Amino acid sequence: MDLSTLWFGLIAVLWTGYLVLEGFDFGVGMLLPVLGRKDRERRLMINTIGPVWDGNEVWLLTAGGATFAAFPEWYATLFSGFYLPLFLILLALIVRVVAFEWRGKIDDPAWRAWADRALVVGSWVPAVLWGVAFANIVRGVELDADHQYVGGFFALLNPFALLGGATTALLFLTHGAVFLALKTDGEMRRRAGALAARLAVVTLVVAGAFAVWAQVAYSVPWTWAATAVAAGGLGWLVVATRSRREGQAFVASAGTIVAAVVLIFGSLYPDVMPAVDPANSLTVDNASSTDYTLTIMTWVAVVLTPVVLLYQGWTYWVFRKRLTVEHIPDHTGLTFERV
Repeated sequence: MDLSTLWFGLIAVLWTGYLVLEGFDFGVGMLLPVLGRKDRERRLMINTIGPVWDGNEVWLLTAGGATFAAFPEWYATLFSGFYLPLFLILLALIVRVVAFEWRGKIDDPAWRAWADRALVVGSWVPAVLWGVAFANIVRGVELDADHQYVGGFFALLNPFALLGGATTALLFLTHGAVFLALKTDGEMRRRAGALAARLAVVTLVVAGAFAVWAQVAYSVPWTWAATAVAAGGLGWLVVATRSRREGQAFVASAGTIVAAVVLIFGSLYPDVMPAVDPANSLTVDNASSTDYTLTIMTWVAVVLTPVVLLYQGWTYWVFRKRLTVEHIPDHTGLTFERV
């Protein structure tokens, strides 16, 4: 295996980590107004991901940085051609970060309500647009001979891409509901588990339709295995959520996301960005950096990746216990009142 192919696979692994871990973060934010009927319940939901959400976003930064270093032409074409949707994702992530950090700074219901709206929007927008973006990459986009995107924004909103957006949104919603059922106890656990059981059925239908469409129209024979694993994961998810086996349900939803990433990247290879005209496609060969650059990146990854994984694993272990509303203290933020 040459280094360009190796790094294509490593970037797929980074996206897998991001979508599995940040996926339940998005799901919790999306479900905030659905399951959080009172302020203390919403704070409970936020606290389930409070210790880990910013660490989960590092996977996205690493995936973007690795793409820039290993496949600079892919990075340039992707970020220039998909400028508007990627800008909207970035803006939503910034709004979401601000809401996380500032929600508890002021003890005022209106302040918290605006922060909650920002969390909801900042979770829904990336959850949908990541699916739209990846579906377009799998489908193929309009690139010219210079590998520049020449299609418009609305060309990205085709039926296949919109179904991809619905698929990621539903996967993350279900993943977030399962995570909440796994990380909470009492009434929140009951409501999250019941919602996860209902969402799992809808997700099975929509995600299954997208996977079959992608496999039949745009993929290669060996990725039928990934499609089968995704189907099995979705079926297992439906059964596990109905029987309230939260641990198995979380493994099933995470496994489904992993299989979806394998399907996406397996469908692309050896392209990194297929074009409508195959002669203009970006491949792992014509979009990659030099072997010297890839060699240095490989040694850095070998040394640092285990450290990062150990630290993040330790974080999840420390914060592994279930939470209830009784664990949520009273507000201690400032007020707008003059003393």
